Amino acid sequence: MIKKLVLVFALVFTIFNYAQEGTASPYSFYGIGNLKFKGTVENRSMGGLSIYNDSIHMNLRNPASYAGENVGIYPFNGESRPVKFTVGGGYTSQDLKSNSGTEKASSTTFDYLALSVPVGKFGFGFGLLPYTSVGYKLESLNNDGNLQNRFKGEGGVNKVFFGLGYQIAKGLTAGVDVHYNFGNIQNSTLIVQYDNGVPTQYQSSERNRSDLSGVNFNFGLSYKRMLNSKLELVSGMTFTPESNLISQNERSISTVTLSATGQEFVVNTIQSDLQAMGLAETELVLPSKFAFGAGIGQPRKWFVGAETSFQKTSKFSNQLYGTNATTYKDAYSLSLGGFYIPDFNSFDSFWERIVYRAGFRQEETGLNINNESIKEFGISFGVGLPVGDARLLSNANLGFEIGKRGTTNSNLIQENFINLQLSLSLNDRWFQKRKYD
Repeated sequence: MIKKLVLVFALVFTIFNYAQEGTASPYSFYGIGNLKFKGTVENRSMGGLSIYNDSIHMNLRNPASYAGENVGIYPFNGESRPVKFTVGGGYTSQDLKSNSGTEKASSTTFDYLALSVPVGKFGFGFGLLPYTSVGYKLESLNNDGNLQNRFKGEGGVNKVFFGLGYQIAKGLTAGVDVHYNFGNIQNSTLIVQYDNGVPTQYQSSERNRSDLSGVNFNFGLSYKRMLNSKLELVSGMTFTPESNLISQNERSISTVTLSATGQEFVVNTIQSDLQAMGLAETELVLPSKFAFGAGIGQPRKWFVGAETSFQKTSKFSNQLYGTNATTYKDAYSLSLGGFYIPDFNSFDSFWERIVYRAGFRQEETGLNINNESIKEFGISFGVGLPVGDARLLSNANLGFEIGKRGTTNSNLIQENFINLQLSLSLNDRWFQKRKYD
């Protein structure tokens, strides 16, 4: 049954992914798009906190979580950890505000599909998730209030990952993820010319496409220690070294006509010689990132913690799409969050086993436009609802986040967003000790 549920949800969210753009943010115009949150609904519901690991939920942000100790939870009886499946997606509603007006936008996304398998002191994890997402349509007007430029973009970068974790000592685990990044970004720019306030017969359009690929690594450590009979200290850290994406680029210039509704019709097209300009193949730097955090709690009862991350976003550049108004500086984020469970062991009460989560996050994204630093914050809440056989401790997770990105200063756009997330975190037992020969 679990395998069938995973297949159904994977199919549904994959259809959403191909049918709709993963973002509607105008800030996805910059760089290689908006960075997607690499984590589960459980993480996001705690303000993005990823330091907490347990034996029944996957943690996609720290590969050390794939390994761990047997915790003696029924029906595993301390003999093995469960095989863990997880799949998730979400819906975002945005109010876009500028000095000249407001607009609404929305997007539906596939967020991740992953599996973790324990083997003794080792643990393996693999899966698929988006890394960046591009999806925007921007228009600028001339002094007469008529369309002057139109900018459109779509695409993004995805990750296939494989991870290995190992238990070094009691409470101490380490791990590494290998990510293969792939995808494409397509954008276009329309320039409209006028003659005495009337659009000319033909207009110009530039179209770009970049096919991206590359490999990067993510290293992680996790440490747990009981401070007394009830309180547990939990800490973790991850480091992602700097890496490169290879970008294969194409550019074309078209003559187009516009219909009364603004639809574009291509008359003829010329391919640009990017090879002669040294832009047919370029390298993009994926900046290094370091994160660490710690928290305290009572196992399977409650937890509160804090986490911070630093990313060398100032190293990023994109030769093909750079603008003079855009610069990058180092990014920084802070997350605070936790959870509470009324009674983890109450297998006869659905309500007592619900997990309640909440958190807060504040980010400096590293993007600087017109000398304005683009910041983001969010307040999140969530619940984990038991599903299926109570002994397997599987659950459906619902998350809700409200937040803001950007500013209306310097003619920029402020996004007020609401994120709704849904995931399944499913457990099964593949490996058992025989009771009888």
